[in-house]
Amino acid sequence: MISGVSSSVAVVQSVAGAHNRSSSAQEAPGRADPTHLSEEQQQQVARLKERDREVRAHEQAHSRAGGPYAGAPSYEFERGPDGHMYAVSGEVQIDSAPIDGDPEATIAKLETVIRAALSPQDPSAQDSRVAAQARAAKAEAQAELQKQNREEASDTAGDGKFAGEIAHGRAAEAYESTESLISLVTESALSVAA
Repeated sequence: MISGVSSSVAVVQSVAGAHNRSSSAQEAPGRADPTHLSEEQQQQVARLKERDREVRAHEQAHSRAGGPYAGAPSYEFERGPDGHMYAVSGEVQIDSAPIDGDPEATIAKLETVIRAALSPQDPSAQDSRVAAQARAAKAEAQAELQKQNREEASDTAGDGKFAGEIAHGRAAEAYESTESLISLVTESALSVAA
């Protein structure tokens, strides 16, 4: 799951099935012989192995999709009754800070953040919330870009640019902005419904 959009976004896989954790009394100080595990302990090991696979796949998906803005996954481990350590949760740090003075680069960066948040096969509700927050920040960057384009068009209009071209450019920007906002509202509604 992801915890907010800021200069450093934590992509975290939540701990499902906290009942799978071993109590300190049950934890083996070293590796136990798997042939001496009770049936219940063998089932616990099987659950821990499955959880480990899920957590690692989830975090690797975030990391790969985050590209140059993502760090390496880090994990929290639990020792199973067999003495092995299993990943039960993890996170990936992602830089989602806007790029000062460059709304186009900010838009591209936030698209990467959105892809990273939604990259796991089963994104959490928090992953979806962060994707929605990144979409909102992206819409702000798009508005800033449109403002810059209007100012440039205004300056260019005095240099002989046709009024029709300016109007067409503004209409295209308005359409893109509306389309982004509709997508943001839809994602937010889906996140709330989930």
